[in-house]
This record gives sequence, C-alpha cells and structure tokens, in this order.
Amino acid sequence: MTGLRLHEKKTLMALRMLNGRASVDDVVERSGLAHAAVMRAALTLSERNLVKIHEQKWRVAILNEEGEHYAQYGLPERRLLRALLRLGGEAVVDEAAQEAGLNAGMVPLALGWLRRKNWGVIKGKKCMLTVGTEPSIGVDEKLLATIFEKRSVKVEDLDEDLKRALETLRKRNLVEIEEKVYRELELTEEGWRIAKKGLEITEEVTQLTPELIVSGRWRNVKLTKFDVTAPVSAIYPGKMHPLQQIIQRAREIFLEMGFTEIRGPLVETAFWNFDALFQPQDHPAREMMDTFYLAYPQTGRLPSKRLVEAVAKTHEDGWVTGSKGWRYKWSGEEAKKLVLRTHTTAETIKYLATHRKPPIKVFSVDRVYRNEQVTYKHLAEFHQIEGIIMDKRVTLRDLMGTLKTFYTKFGIEKIEFWPSYFPYTEPSAQAVAYHPKLKRWIELCGMGMFRPEVLAPMGIKYPVLAWGGGLERLAMIELGLDDIRMLYANNVGWLRRTPLCQ
Repeated sequence: MTGLRLHEKKTLMALRMLNGRASVDDVVERSGLAHAAVMRAALTLSERNLVKIHEQKWRVAILNEEGEHYAQYGLPERRLLRALLRLGGEAVVDEAAQEAGLNAGMVPLALGWLRRKNWGVIKGKKCMLTVGTEPSIGVDEKLLATIFEKRSVKVEDLDEDLKRALETLRKRNLVEIEEKVYRELELTEEGWRIAKKGLEITEEVTQLTPELIVSGRWRNVKLTKFDVTAPVSAIYPGKMHPLQQIIQRAREIFLEMGFTEIRGPLVETAFWNFDALFQPQDHPAREMMDTFYLAYPQTGRLPSKRLVEAVAKTHEDGWVTGSKGWRYKWSGEEAKKLVLRTHTTAETIKYLATHRKPPIKVFSVDRVYRNEQVTYKHLAEFHQIEGIIMDKRVTLRDLMGTLKTFYTKFGIEKIEFWPSYFPYTEPSAQAVAYHPKLKRWIELCGMGMFRPEVLAPMGIKYPVLAWGGGLERLAMIELGLDDIRMLYANNVGWLRRTPLCQ
C-alpha cells in the first residue's frame, strides 16, 4: 500500500508477528520503535482503517512517600500500641512515644487513631490501653502492605471492605489514586491483507542535512513524508496567569482613557480607610468580623493636626458642610488603629488630600482585604478597581459614561446603573452587568459623588466622581466562571485551557 511510512510499516509487521492483536508495549518490544512512535503510527493506521485501537481505563492506588514509610515500619497507632504493651499497658504519652520511636508530628496521629480504633484512651498526660492483647492486623494495614508489595493495586478489583479501607488511607494522605490507560492494537481485514503481502522496510531519512546536499546522497535516499495535519502532543508554553492578564488589560484601558495610576500601602490607618471617608467609628463594617486589624504594631501616625481636627469636627457636628455629622465624640485613638485596607479608596482620598486642583483623573488596581467567609462568590483577599475624577462641572452622568466606556472595552454589553447607598457618596449607584452563564445580574462596582463631608476637610471645592469594585467579578464574566475561587485554585488543567485574553 502506497503512502505508508517506515514506522507505520514496522507497526503493521509487528502486529502480524503478534497474531494480529497485541498491547502497545508488546508492539514496542517487537518493532524496536519508541512508545510515542508506535502510538503516532497507530493513529495514522487507524485513520486509514488498517488498525483498530482498543482502550481501557482504570484507577490504581499507589503509596506516596509517607505511605511507603508506614508500610515498612507500621502505622503510628500500631507502633504506639506495641510500645504500650511493652510498658505494661499504661504510660505517659511522651514515654510511650519515645518507646515507639515516634517523632513529634506523628504523636497526635497515633493518639487519634488509637482512640478511633478503640485500642486505648487518654487520661491527662497518660495513655492507657483498652485491649489486653495486640489486636489482629486491620484491613487498612493489610491493604497498605499489599500496595507496597505490588507497587500498585487496581481499585476496581477491590471488594467493598477494601474500598472503604482505601478511602481511609486516602483521607490519611498515604495513598494516591491515578488513572491508567491500557491500549491494544488490532489489525483490521484490510490491515491483515496488507501485512500478509509483505512490506518493504526501507530506512528513511527524516532530516535533510547539509552533508546529504553537498555529497549528492539525497538523490539516493528515501525522505520521510510528514503529515503536517497529524495530531501531536500538546505543548503548554509559559504565559501570564489569566487574572494578571485582566489586571494588565484594565490598566491599559484606563491609561488609554487618560487616567494616571496610583498605588499605596496594603496597611493603612483607620483614619484613611474609614474616618476620612466620613464613615462613623461605630459603623458595623469597622468591627473585627468585617475588618482585619493588625496585632503588632496596633497603631500608626495620623496626618496633620489641621486635617485631623477638620475630619473630627465633621464627624461630630458637620463642621462647615451644613451637615449635622454623626453626633458622637470622635476618637483619635480609634483612628490610629492599623488595618489591612478594605478598599483602595483609602489611597484615592489620600491622593486628593495633597492634590486639590482640577483636573484629576486617577485609578488604582490593587489588593484589598475583607474578613469574609470564602465562598463561590466572595474572597477574603481580592483586587479592587478604584478611581476618581475631579473637575469643575462633572456630574454623575459623566461617571456613568466613563464606566460604561471602560466595561464596554471588556466586551460587556449589558450594563445598567442601579440606585444604591454608600456612606461617603451622594448620589450613589452601583454598576451591574448581566452574566450570560449565571443568567443573572452581578455587581461590578459602587459609584457616586463624594459628599461635602468628605471633600471639605481635604480643602477641595470641586465635585469628585468616585467608584470602586472587585476585579475578580469582572474576571468571572470575562472567563465564563461561576465560582470566584477558580481564579486562585491553581488548577493546571484550567490554566492550560484558558486562552490568552484579547
């Protein structure tokens, strides 16, 4: 048959000598080809209906390093049991652990499993056996020894008791489950016909070298033909993490729109994180259940006395803003407390305190921290997109247009602005986008115009537009995710499948 290459001919002839059907390993041994070469040949022969590929998959259990150690020297609870028997059935925990040869990390494991298997109890600092003689070897120990002896066992061949024991060993991180694939190659009728006729095995040249060209030998050798459409092994080149790609893209869009990027420290005083934004000191968000406070050092420095006094008066009675304030005695000690910043607005308000003349267009894309339970839609550490615009006659309509332009550049088409409330902006709104996979609206950012109570202490006399929102939610829409934790799960398969962002 014309068009067959050297490796394909050798594979066919090897199968013929193996009675038409054999495992890939047997074909490799008989043909003298590498495993990858046989598989490539088999795929081509299969496409030409000369060979059938039979495939079976199963799971095998293998021991990790810790499992192999226990298989050789015994599980910690078994070693502790034997040590206690040698010590008369009762001993101080440290003495029993020393007798058993257990290190400090293995002692809690041994004690826990000793109790779980009803072999002993702990009373005070002593460990006492509840059995008179050494119990027989358990199913888990037998399975551990079997896997060690055979190097691996097929999960599907285990009975129910052994499967339960395997699950126990797996939960103890002693066993790993791997998927194995067994392949056999079989000649089709057409393949048999070709193989029986005999094939001329001629060595082929896979690379045209300068020596072949200069000597003229290229005229007398057979050059291998390559099928450039044939499947090959996947290649996974290094690339930037998808979330980092989106962060970089957000920065580039803001820079294209004429903004300047600002950065700030991850640790801020409560003054900049809360007080300067007219957030009262008894606000629920400032409690420990919502904010991470530093244990050491606990406090930092406040800014200038003039600014601190202006913020304090604004909180207490509204100062010159026309507001009544929050009607409480403002505490400088509370404002000095150090926190992991809960939003990057702490950086933008600090920037405004030293940049009072318009026009100003700045943004920040950085990490923030909230003391929240990690779920499919919340994280304790995430990135926030933050920005402000200050000019003489800007309005909320300008802010809506700016954000719509920004999110549209990300390919988000369905964007709406809903009325909302935030302590430091009025009017306030939230930008929401429709998530096509979740089929619901999700919040992108909070937005509004800074209140006079925020601007007056800073000495600012012009309107300021502000917004801030989680970047990860934007990434979920961009990457089609329904679980925010996937962004930080380090799932290699997902990272490889995810294309570079446009």
